[in-house]
Amino acid sequence: MKTVWEKLNNVETKALFDFNEGYKKYLDAGKTERECVTAAIQLAKKAGFKDFNAMKSKKCKAGDKVYFVNKEKSICLYVIGTEPLENGLNVLGAHIDSPRIDLKQNPIYESDGLVLFETHYYGGVKKYQWVAQPMALHGVVCKKDGTVITVAIGEKETDPVVGISDLLIHLAGDQLSKTGSKVVEGEDLNLLVGSIPDGKAKDDKVKSNILKLLKDQYNIEEDDFISAELEIVPAGKARDYGLDRSMVMGYGHDDRVCAYTSLMAILEMKKPKRTSCCILVDKEEVGSQGNTGMQSRFFENTIAELLDATSTFTDLKLRRTFSNSKMLSSDVSAGFDPNYPSVYEKKNTAYLGMGLCLNKYTGSRGKGGCNDANPEFIAEIRQVFDTAKVQFQTSELGKVDQGGGGTIAYILANLNMEVIDAGVAVQNMHAPYEVVSKADVYEAYRGYKAFLEKIK
Repeated sequence: MKTVWEKLNNVETKALFDFNEGYKKYLDAGKTERECVTAAIQLAKKAGFKDFNAMKSKKCKAGDKVYFVNKEKSICLYVIGTEPLENGLNVLGAHIDSPRIDLKQNPIYESDGLVLFETHYYGGVKKYQWVAQPMALHGVVCKKDGTVITVAIGEKETDPVVGISDLLIHLAGDQLSKTGSKVVEGEDLNLLVGSIPDGKAKDDKVKSNILKLLKDQYNIEEDDFISAELEIVPAGKARDYGLDRSMVMGYGHDDRVCAYTSLMAILEMKKPKRTSCCILVDKEEVGSQGNTGMQSRFFENTIAELLDATSTFTDLKLRRTFSNSKMLSSDVSAGFDPNYPSVYEKKNTAYLGMGLCLNKYTGSRGKGGCNDANPEFIAEIRQVFDTAKVQFQTSELGKVDQGGGGTIAYILANLNMEVIDAGVAVQNMHAPYEVVSKADVYEAYRGYKAFLEKIK
């Protein structure tokens, strides 16, 4: 089977590279789920989408483009179709949270002339990968008077960066004898943020200086950390990867690569037969719980609103809408890595540059926790992709007993939708810097667009 690259003409190759430039900008703008939502809204407004909750008239007709935002950390976008909603929707669903390091609620302390922040890692990470890296501080601080302070420190060339120290090799004999999961312990992921003392302070002089800096520059006081959501993420921009610039290295490909491609697909919809939907949600990396995760009622509530806006709402119509809907759970898959071939089964794995990945099931060891898509639905997708000349591959997440993972697919399947995972192959998944093929990014966008337009 040929790679995507081998099938492109010059015009298509230019379109592929141009599309990835837009993706890199989105990746740079969206280091957190809040930032991803903000960037999505900006793009949606340019494409003619309106905030449903800000509309004076809550009535919609075919061709209308609306979006709903949930607590600044998840978003649903819709293009209303000519058919009634209860005939079903074509849904793309991705998550916009990524593994990272979070600050604890009482983080700041001084030790031996240095000031550090206590942290708690978020999602499945190899902790040792997150040390000795330049890190940026992103998020919000909510003050008691209702003021919300947006924080983004470490992305500009003139900004300072922060980081978590690692033990020098000269003293690491005991450390290197530990297993990988114990080389760096969770409670040792403390963020170094300063070392200059405040000459006027009597105790904790460096801490006093850092707190003064935070107050003067950001109006943040120590107690404000209690109501803050601050994330430690890799500093810097996404970069072309490979001497041929065929790949992108950056933070958060899982799953913002599928979020961006899904978003761009729906932004280009005009007046579909079946209503098009794109869901971008939070909390997938920690089980999709919480009021901004896929297991919240937010998505169901937006459908109820649209049923009321396009006809009349009944619980029966809501149930019919879900049962008749079809979805691509837009999430990444493990890209084959020649450095570690033993964990993959070559006939059933994803390869960089080979196109969009279809995962019939995820789960782990005996398909535990999986969705497992129905073959009739897969056949329908094959037909649509082949007609649109979208290159795709099928894959699993490594060898049967090696490991596994999950997505939001099963949550939507619980509503009786037809659902399959479809996404981009990623190397270095959950590391600070992940790698994807530009060809797969572009093919994902083309596949998602074909799905929205052609699935019946």
